[in-house]
Amino acid sequence: MRYFVTLQYDGTRYHGWQIQPNGNSVQHELQKALSTLLRTDITVVGAGRTDAGVHARMMVAHFDHAADLDCQQVAYRLNRMVPLDMSVLSLEHVSDDMHARFSATSRRYRYFVHTRKDPFLSAYSCCLHYPLDFSLMNEAASILLEYEDFGAFCKSHSDVKTTLCKVYSAQWHKVSDHQWYFEIKANRFLRNMVRAVVGTLIDVGRHRLSISQYRDVIEGKSRCAAGESMPANALFLEEVEY
Repeated sequence: MRYFVTLQYDGTRYHGWQIQPNGNSVQHELQKALSTLLRTDITVVGAGRTDAGVHARMMVAHFDHAADLDCQQVAYRLNRMVPLDMSVLSLEHVSDDMHARFSATSRRYRYFVHTRKDPFLSAYSCCLHYPLDFSLMNEAASILLEYEDFGAFCKSHSDVKTTLCKVYSAQWHKVSDHQWYFEIKANRFLRNMVRAVVGTLIDVGRHRLSISQYRDVIEGKSRCAAGESMPANALFLEEVEY
């Protein structure tokens, strides 16, 4: 039988979602807790692979188990076993053809920035010490919906088979006079894509790139031409839809 686990986590002390040979991961902690609780080796498959330091307000993973589980009770006990920087939100039985990664129709991310020093934001937001033209950045963000090949924003030497993605929405939102977040929703994301997109949009906002040059970056499909990859601590996977 197949089960979906919905969880959230603070990614600060993890080397990303995926199990790594040289550091702890969210996947490892979840598998360890499930295997201990169910007294058998459990392998979980996630909806995506968040990078080291990236957080998730909603991550979905699936696993298979022969028994018919009491989902509410297992979720309760599992939540007591995972580390304090992880939280299990729910466990549910799904059909055997459901897949946490391949059945997902979209993912939504947010990247948080603030434009003045604030000790209460620094852990989960990126502090930028220069003026930004957010109106121009939103004009540039909307252009993402016109393209499907985002090779310019894919980490170099990545093993992805295709750099095609369908972006459904992309926009900067103002929270306060010194707080903003960038929200982007797409059917899939490339490795490091959101942080590279944000870095390039910031170059536009600093008037280092014109809109025309920004289009050239996207159409050129070269990671070297795009902006820097922004720090991971300000990025959150917000939602996975099925």
